[in-house]
This record gives sequence, C-alpha cells and structure tokens, in this order.
Amino acid sequence: MTTLENRPNTALLVIDVQQDVVEGSHRRDEVVANISGLVDRARQEGVPVVWVQHFDEGLTRGSDGWRLVPELTPMDAEPIVEKSYGDAFEDTTLEAVLSRLGVGRLLVAGAETDACIRSTLHGAFVRGYDTTLVSDAHTTVDKTAWGAPTPDLVVAHTNLYWAHQAAPGRAAGAVETKNVVLDNAS
Repeated sequence: MTTLENRPNTALLVIDVQQDVVEGSHRRDEVVANISGLVDRARQEGVPVVWVQHFDEGLTRGSDGWRLVPELTPMDAEPIVEKSYGDAFEDTTLEAVLSRLGVGRLLVAGAETDACIRSTLHGAFVRGYDTTLVSDAHTTVDKTAWGAPTPDLVVAHTNLYWAHQAAPGRAAGAVETKNVVLDNAS
C-alpha cells in the first residue's frame, strides 16, 4: 500500500544494534536473539537486510562500542548506512539504498526505542513507506533519571501507539517476531 511508486519490496531495517548502544538495555539478549532470527529468515527468503550504524562524538567510528554486537554480522552484500541523527533518513544514503532495492515496506528493529527507532519510524512513514515495528525486537536503556518512564513502559507505549498509526496510502503496525511476514513482490 506504500505511496512510493514501483517499490513493491520489503526490507528489514536493523537500527543501531551496536555494543555501547545496547549495553545494559532492557531485555538485551532476547531482543538481539529476535533480531538475529529475523535476519536469518530475511536472508533465507531473499528479503534485503539494511543495517544502520550511528556515530557521534560519544560513539566514535571504528571504536569497540561503535561496532555491531557480536551476535549480528552483516553479509558483504548487505548495505550499511551510517548516520549521526536519530532519523536514519536524515543526511544519509538510506533513501537511495531503499530506492535501488525497490523497497516500499520496512520492518524496523533495533535500538533505542525512544530515540532512533521512533525517529526512523516517523521518518519512514512521512516519506511514504509502509512501516512495521517488530514489537519484541527493539529496546532501550533506563532513562528514568531524566524523567522517562521505565524501559519496559517505553517499549510498551511505542508498540501501542505504532500499532494504531494511520495515514492515507500507507500502512503501519506493530507485530511480534513470530508473526512477521517477510514478503517480497519481486
């Protein structure tokens, strides 16, 4: 249903599952395992996996903390998009990568729920993508010291509101890993 023309394909977008980003995050091991399972399924079914990797002054390119977690290894042919803003579309090659792959539907997983996940979900949706959040494949760290709800509530609230997003010509939703449909029209 995407509003993007000639973009019938689906991609799995794995956002910022980097060592320092997910260290100490809510349900880290379960979330990483769910993402790993999704990556394996996407590869088996010919669905592109696109990796997003954040960098900034606190997360330096090439540092150990900047690297993806050891449980997840991109294949050589899988695009890696580097970003320095929350929304993975801002000032990156993501749109060009997805256009080249004919992608109009995104399955979103990764970190952090209340930052880069939310920003990228909204960024994709307003750009015309059908955007599905994998409800048990995203996480965040505890930010209660700054007034945020506990991580479990952040995740639950994000799942709740994304499950009910609506806009003309686009679909949104939230689905558990076990219920993800990896379909590509190509």
